Amino acid sequence: MLHLLNGPQTFGRGRAFWGAAAAVLAAALVYPAFADSYDVGNFAYFLIWLFMALGLGLMWGYGGMLSFGQTFFFGIGGYGYGVLAINLGGGGATFAALALAVVLAMLAALVLGYFMIWGGVGGVFFGIVTLSATLVLAFFLGQTAGPEWRIGTARLNGFNGMKGMDPLTLPWDGEDLVLEGTLLYYGLLALLVAVYLGLRLLLNSRFGHTLVAIREDAQRAELLGYDARKYQLATFALGSGLAGLSGGLYTAWGQFITPSSIGLPAAAMPIIWVAFSGRSDVTATLVGSFLLLFGFQTLTVYSQQLALVLMGGLLLGTVMLAPQGLILGLVELLRRKPMTGRASRALPSARPNEV
Repeated sequence: MLHLLNGPQTFGRGRAFWGAAAAVLAAALVYPAFADSYDVGNFAYFLIWLFMALGLGLMWGYGGMLSFGQTFFFGIGGYGYGVLAINLGGGGATFAALALAVVLAMLAALVLGYFMIWGGVGGVFFGIVTLSATLVLAFFLGQTAGPEWRIGTARLNGFNGMKGMDPLTLPWDGEDLVLEGTLLYYGLLALLVAVYLGLRLLLNSRFGHTLVAIREDAQRAELLGYDARKYQLATFALGSGLAGLSGGLYTAWGQFITPSSIGLPAAAMPIIWVAFSGRSDVTATLVGSFLLLFGFQTLTVYSQQLALVLMGGLLLGTVMLAPQGLILGLVELLRRKPMTGRASRALPSARPNEV
């Protein structure tokens, strides 16, 4: 099974790559020892959004499905966690609430994806339908301010946002261990590593090879006996489940969620992260999205409007100068330089991809 980590659908296949990855992980592990609690909390916030980016990279880069619905499933996961955590009583039940929230997001993706994929919706229309679903959910949640809008004891609160849910809490030695600050950071880091490695295994398996074949030519794959719709639906559900995971973690992190985290500006952000990074590789998506989140957060301190303008300009420049993504573009540039020995074999080729 371990050989799948170095398969052809993901770049980085040598000692140099895995050595660099181990060094980055080691730096991430020791980071809280040298940083204050505020910075550690900020980095935990960045890690939360990376699951949604990886999900979109899976759908768009490998499955060829451009979805504007990541914040739709983010909202289902986030509000689902809030409702379940409040009604289940919080405490140790928060992990069950998180798991059920992710399941809800995946079930919603299966329903929506079934009608789109079996209905023949593809290309730009796939993005339009998912964007419409996102806007409908954001508008609906904004109209739920009255006291009648409650699920059990959990009030939705309209534009004011839902609050009052417990953070992730782990029963430990007869007491409740709240995952906050450094504990939450380490928990998110471990989960991110597990998801990343799991995606590498999946994409380099038979499932991943078939998915890429469907992306390149669905009709040819079907003539070879593969049901393209089933693979696309499974990919859509998995990518949406990762967005739901981000939503549940976000709500647990801040004990708060509003419709503004679902609407149009928020829906465009994952597209920018993944397009900038390189949608056809999970490693590029992971690295590029983190760098972009860090840069955006830094700029927002000075001016949120300026940060949004620069993000739009960055997306435009990436599309025009490096359509495969900046990270993959840099990898391709390094490949073109004369290299010998193991270093040249460790660098992959950036794969073009069609929407």
